Amino acid sequence: MAMIDNEDKNLVEKKISSEKIFDGVLLHVFKDEVELPNGNTATREWIKHPGAAAVIPILPDNEIILVRQFRYPVGQVTLEVPAGKLDKPNEDPVECAKRELSEETGYTTENIWKLTTIATTVGFTNEVIHLFAASDLKLGEQHTDTDEFINVVKVPLTAALHMVETGKIIDAKSIISILLLAQQIFHKK
Repeated sequence: MAMIDNEDKNLVEKKISSEKIFDGVLLHVFKDEVELPNGNTATREWIKHPGAAAVIPILPDNEIILVRQFRYPVGQVTLEVPAGKLDKPNEDPVECAKRELSEETGYTTENIWKLTTIATTVGFTNEVIHLFAASDLKLGEQHTDTDEFINVVKVPLTAALHMVETGKIIDAKSIISILLLAQQIFHKK
């Protein structure tokens, strides 16, 4: 748990009880009763997630590699940076990012750097995604999981920025990765 500043201690909720509602392969849903700062109680439903890593691969000509895949919860094909969940509780996010890059795109690299870590939806899940960028890519063969169907797309970074601005890219981790990478590339001193 993160440290809480003294001026925010009056905001903290304390867990009274916790009930596991659903125990899935990826997601674990809980219903907790909490004591509010004013002494009243409330219910908090939340999802425990193992965490994830995402990587935005960049080619020498400022083209980036994205993946297109159907996302069942939103009922559409999305354009995203390669990403996946951490497979083990203490998996190094860099290794996860490299694995997902290789599986989803066929590319590999040893030149990978951290952009940031984001909490995806703090109102109902503890999921964090570690965002990376990668260059010096070596092309290999895509080897997705048996339940993944992915098309690899090369897009100029400037075009990806336009897709973010016009709502053609809606995935939050991808939007943040594209914006941060563009800031690094186009705003170097």
